[in-house]
Amino acid sequence: MAAPELTSLRSPRVIAARRLTKRSFRSKERRFLAEGPQSVREAVEHLIEVYVTPDAAERHADVVTAARDAGVPVLIATDEVIAEMSDTVTPQGIVGLCRFLDTPFDEILAGRPRLVAVLAHVRDPGNAGTVLRCADAAGADAVVLTDASVDLYNPKSVRASVGSLFHLPVAVGVPVEQAVRGLQGAGARILAADGAGERDLDAELDQGTMGGPTAWIFGNEAWGLPAETRALADEVVRVPIHGKAESLNLATAAAVCLYASARAQRAPGGCRSVTFS
Repeated sequence: MAAPELTSLRSPRVIAARRLTKRSFRSKERRFLAEGPQSVREAVEHLIEVYVTPDAAERHADVVTAARDAGVPVLIATDEVIAEMSDTVTPQGIVGLCRFLDTPFDEILAGRPRLVAVLAHVRDPGNAGTVLRCADAAGADAVVLTDASVDLYNPKSVRASVGSLFHLPVAVGVPVEQAVRGLQGAGARILAADGAGERDLDAELDQGTMGGPTAWIFGNEAWGLPAETRALADEVVRVPIHGKAESLNLATAAAVCLYASARAQRAPGGCRSVTFS
C-alpha cells in the first residue's frame, strides 16, 4: 500500500472537508461527507473524492476499486486526518466527498409516485436518516423533507440512512402545504400518522383502502403533527398499540405504516399488484 498522501491537518483538503460538518458550508458548497464503507460504496455515482487510511483501503478493497473504476480519485490518508474529517467518535477509516443529490419536488411529482414518506417538522437527524432507510426498504418512490425539518446532509442523517440516501429521490425544503397539495394533485391519498388519529391502521388494511398511491406524513419526535398539518391530510391514522407500550418512536411507526402500504399496494387489486406464476 502506498504511503499516505494526506498527512497534515492543515491541508486545504482536510480543512475544506472539516468545514462540511456545518450546514452553512454544506449549503454553500453543495457538498457533504459520507462516512464508512457502506455509505461510500452506495455513493459511487455522487463521489468527488475518497479519503481512506491504508488499513481501511485493505479491508474495503472492493469499495476503493469501485471508486477508482468510476474515475473517482482515492487519496490515502493518515488515521489523524480521517479522524479530523469524521463526525464519529470511532471513525471507520474511509470518507467520501459527495455532491448534493436532492431531487426537485416537481420532478418527483412528474413520476406519479405510488408511495412517499413526507417528514414534516422532523428535527432529529438520526430519525430522519432511519425513516429514509425504512422508506427505501419498503420500496417507496420518494421521500420529502419539509422546510421545517432537519438537513438531509447532516452527518448523523447520512449515517443513519446506511446508504439509502443514495437509492431513492429525496426532495428538501418543501413547505408542508405545498408537499400535500402537490402529492394530492399527483393522485396520492394523504395519510397523517398520529397516535391520536381517528382511523386505525388495522382497520384501513381490513377495509382495503390502502392499495392506491399513498403519501404518509410523519411528524416531530416529541410533539407529533400540529393540528394545521393534520387538517391537510385525507385521513389521520394511528398505529394500534396492542400491548402496554405508551407509543412507538417515529422511525418504528414509519416502518409499520410504510410496510402496511407496501403490502396493500402489492396485493391483488393494489396499484402494485404482482403476478404469481
